[in-house]
Amino acid sequence: MPSDPPAPADSPGGSLIPLDRAALERVFARAAELQAHLPDAPEQLTEKQLLDLGNEVGIPAEHLRQALAEERTRVVLPEETGVVGSWFGSTMAIASRVVSGTPNEVLALIDSWMQRQELLRVRRRIGERLTWEARRDFMGSMQASFNLGGRPYALTPASEVGATVVAVDASRVLVRLDADFAPSRRRNVVWAGVTSGMGITSGAGVVALASLSAEPGALLIGAIVGSVWTAMAGLGAAGIARAQRRKVARGQLALEQILDRLEHGEIRTAKSTLMDFLSSVR
Repeated sequence: MPSDPPAPADSPGGSLIPLDRAALERVFARAAELQAHLPDAPEQLTEKQLLDLGNEVGIPAEHLRQALAEERTRVVLPEETGVVGSWFGSTMAIASRVVSGTPNEVLALIDSWMQRQELLRVRRRIGERLTWEARRDFMGSMQASFNLGGRPYALTPASEVGATVVAVDASRVLVRLDADFAPSRRRNVVWAGVTSGMGITSGAGVVALASLSAEPGALLIGAIVGSVWTAMAGLGAAGIARAQRRKVARGQLALEQILDRLEHGEIRTAKSTLMDFLSSVR
């Protein structure tokens, strides 16, 4: 007699086959796809329902809470393509991290740092998000221009700096910091275009004038001078683009350093300084 077929893996007599991480991800993705096509499938799930589902499949609640916090602070940036994106870089600097504290405590610490150390002032506060802009007062401009604090102020060129803080659990929060450099990039794109255009126009003008001369070799000399002039304008435009990329890179580094200080508890609410007093008097 032929032997009995093996029992299914999920039957009482069968043995469960262990799955690796890739297989688990495929199983969860397929299950979510099948569930979405059910006629009575809910369009939305509450946080409690999601945690209950995670508990049923063995996903720890702290991991789900962190994933929820990351989803709430997620920002989808358009893909940078073309000459502008490749030459001038991104318009945004973004950094995020899970740190200890409550939303109000962490936002207060970030606000204190931004105003005292980055020369920013509060712009708006909406729920869990706080935004700042560069100070335009006399003392703020002096500090930024001459680096009176002994450090570069990498976030002042941004049109807006924001912080979003979402609770992961009772003692941890997810912090997302972002800085918008889009207006700065637009200005530099215009300046680079003007520089390139002037160089090309001037170079063509030199060649045209040389072609009208009856002197032997004038056209060759004019072509050489025009080419050099155009090349110098191109180098100037490339320098403007490179400076913009460095500006965003410094802003990115500044955001990461703020998160480093938050993570290690190095940010404290500071007392008023002489600069703060002079600024308020001004």
